[in-house]
Amino acid sequence: MRYRKFGKLDWEVSVLGFGTMRLPWINGDYNRIDEPKATRILHYAIDHGVNYVDTGWMYHDGNSERFLGRVLKNIYREKVKIATKLHFHSVETPRDFDKILHEQLKRLQTDHIDMYLLHGLCQAGWHKLRDWNVLCWAEKAIADGYIGHLGFSFHDSFPVFKEIVDAYDNWAMCQIQYNFLDENVQAGTKGLHYAAEKGLAIVIMEPLRGGHLANPPQEIREIWDRSKKNPVNMALQWLWSKPEISSVLSGMNSMEQIRQNIEYASTSGRQVFSRSDLELISMVRDKYNKIKNVPCTKCRYCMPCAHGLDIPLNFELYNNDNRNLSESLYFFMPEEQRAGSCVECRECEEKCPQKIQISELMPEVHKELWNHDFSEWAEQWRP
Repeated sequence: MRYRKFGKLDWEVSVLGFGTMRLPWINGDYNRIDEPKATRILHYAIDHGVNYVDTGWMYHDGNSERFLGRVLKNIYREKVKIATKLHFHSVETPRDFDKILHEQLKRLQTDHIDMYLLHGLCQAGWHKLRDWNVLCWAEKAIADGYIGHLGFSFHDSFPVFKEIVDAYDNWAMCQIQYNFLDENVQAGTKGLHYAAEKGLAIVIMEPLRGGHLANPPQEIREIWDRSKKNPVNMALQWLWSKPEISSVLSGMNSMEQIRQNIEYASTSGRQVFSRSDLELISMVRDKYNKIKNVPCTKCRYCMPCAHGLDIPLNFELYNNDNRNLSESLYFFMPEEQRAGSCVECRECEEKCPQKIQISELMPEVHKELWNHDFSEWAEQWRP
């Protein structure tokens, strides 16, 4: 494992961080973590040098924090820094700051949280927490020893990012969505450079754009195959080639993924890309930008839908270039989970960090995936 300085702190972080938003789950139920499998993966990661573990109040309906509390006891807790988050949607009054923090300490079975992040900040969320004096509250929590350092994760435009960075002199870190498709999305490259100039540690989320870069459409897969390059390794190395980045989070949910990513991390370095590598990335980026695709990262912040839709799955099927497979899987989804059952209430859109107009897209998804000829044929085979 390789390590980098964590902003202004006197501590070095593993270039690969462990994200726990997508732990393996049981029988399609996101809230039921497969704990034996997840434990093996996490312990393997730590045993091989990963020293930064990221979780959040909402992940797996709170079970991510509870799981970490159970498996990071004793020696494993001493080997890692834990980051967790306060999501502005979960805060109804300023009194909730203490309530949520102390519940998180209880879940995590620890007396302090190393990195505490204001979660998913957009302009409205930041102003809400700011106006409720969240920074004064956080400084008291730091003084009381419950929090080590304060940071934030972010989903909005660069001007809002700059406003947040400039609002507080003691930010330790920021967490941004960044990959070779998102250089000009949200905080983007401008935000990366701005935060680095201010001395913040920068942690990257969605390095593979919710898996889209790991499982590319056929025409992009052919480009990678011709070049004899691995798309996951290339995406990660592209990030690690940037000296501003402290650590890259990966939501690893199999032993194959963790072993592979640790191997990639061991070869990470700065400015290792050749000119031909950069040209290849540029070619792949241009091809992605020409493909009709919904920028859903399957973060599941939109879930649960009050009316039963499985929003991430609908977008995943829509984005899949194997249309026959998508149509068949869509047909066998329960009717209430299909895009065609959307009532356009727009509750999900307020929660979506990608600002996707979900209600407007659902009719298009249904039109694209509901194959009447297939449906008539398959109806006779329905269980």
